[in-house]
Amino acid sequence: MKKIMLFFTIMSPIIIWSQFTNIMISDSNSPNEPAIAIDINNTDRLIAASNINNYYISNDAGVTWEENELTSSIGVWGDPVLLVDDEGSYYFFHLSNPPAPGHWIDRIICQKTTDNGETWNDGSFFGLNGEKDQDKEWAIFDNETRNIYVFWTEFDSYGSANPAHKTRIMFVKSTDQGATWSIPIKVNSIDGNCVDVDDTVEGAVPAIGPAGEIYTSWSGPSGIRFQKSTNQGDSWLSETVLVDTQPGGWDFGVSDIYRANGFPITLCDLSGGSHHGTIYINWSDQRNGENDTDIWLKKSTDGGSTWGELIRVNNDDSGHQQFFTWMTIDQTTGYLYAVFYDRRDHDSSLTDVYLARSTDGGETFTNHKISETPFLPNSSVFFGDYNNITAHNGVIRPIWTRLHEGDLSVWTAIINEDMFIGITDENIDVNLEQNFPNPAKDETYVSFKLRNKSTVNLTIYDSKTKIVAKVIENETLAFGKHVINISLKQYNLKKGVYFYTLQTQSNSTTKKMIIK
Repeated sequence: MKKIMLFFTIMSPIIIWSQFTNIMISDSNSPNEPAIAIDINNTDRLIAASNINNYYISNDAGVTWEENELTSSIGVWGDPVLLVDDEGSYYFFHLSNPPAPGHWIDRIICQKTTDNGETWNDGSFFGLNGEKDQDKEWAIFDNETRNIYVFWTEFDSYGSANPAHKTRIMFVKSTDQGATWSIPIKVNSIDGNCVDVDDTVEGAVPAIGPAGEIYTSWSGPSGIRFQKSTNQGDSWLSETVLVDTQPGGWDFGVSDIYRANGFPITLCDLSGGSHHGTIYINWSDQRNGENDTDIWLKKSTDGGSTWGELIRVNNDDSGHQQFFTWMTIDQTTGYLYAVFYDRRDHDSSLTDVYLARSTDGGETFTNHKISETPFLPNSSVFFGDYNNITAHNGVIRPIWTRLHEGDLSVWTAIINEDMFIGITDENIDVNLEQNFPNPAKDETYVSFKLRNKSTVNLTIYDSKTKIVAKVIENETLAFGKHVINISLKQYNLKKGVYFYTLQTQSNSTTKKMIIK
């Protein structure tokens, strides 16, 4: 039986609170540049990775993680990329650091696990090309053909200012699930330099089209260019398509960040919904000034031949920094989710993590703070070049690096699509407090403050985000503080990790609860 105690209070000015429970995956081995992939056959299964050779396994939808280190006789050297195939096998792509006679980043390596990360093979590789350097790869699995496609940047000599040295975007495919690879081919029509700045071609991320097309885009000396193949990579457009000039370039500065970039992320809707076949490209740049980095989107509804109007993903006032975007699409709904760093709430380098969500094909986005507390980075510590996010069947798991007071760690947040019901942007009309006691045994109390009279739902989920108790269901409560007594025995809640969500007509906030 629940007991509700009501306290009328004078409400303080609104405070922006995180709505979602944060989980620290690891703070070991100075992790950064994280990647994450969800098994579409079992959304409780996730594998994450970070620089240089760290990987993490979760079998409870991201609540707990097992940490490991990847090894290979060819060497493991950063730029982790993860994907999972239709049978639940995971692939870990990374750079190389082989023993003699090889040299640093001389190839791209793919290691595979068929037992959810318990063991990995030693790896296959591609891109080995004399003294040239291979960098910044990304991969995708085609569920229809079962092919794997990979793009990356080849440097004649990494970091060279020699005008004779060039960069190019390369492509390979595997038709046997990573065992062997095709001969690499170049897909860009405008080469870049090797300095690893704006005029270098980098950041190619692939997407699959509705008829098996392969799409990708990257940044370089002429802006963001788009390329596609309609025959599984055997041939490509003779001239790439200009998507956006990306004013200010892809390489830009953000205060107290070691380095920042605005590489594009390419996606295609395969959901079968009203936006099926739409191609999206998401990136960031400083067209509005060095102190006003923004997150952008363009989309194409004709296979990439033409691109629509520029759409700003972050919806704050001008003059703030948003950077390091990554976007994914839930192919069961067609909904878009982007994760990025955000300083809209601070007049300093304090940094939050936000998630932007679109349910209308990228026409509009709502923005939600997903980090529980801000962090203060330090430009003397390498922070990595990207974050990542994965989503399927309403389960959304972002991953990001946190650098605070010199310490690096990687994090995720427990986010499910039903938590967004009724939410309108980041405007919070409720303050949900941590339950007490926590851990709890027989009973616990949940407190919250309402800024307005609201219809309230208080729901408890288990660690697999299944509903186990509806404590308050569509009750209208007055403004002020409410304290809810919850009998854990009444709901037959056993020992373990749970989450409780407080939902009003304009907000949903979730916290973790432990029963001992």
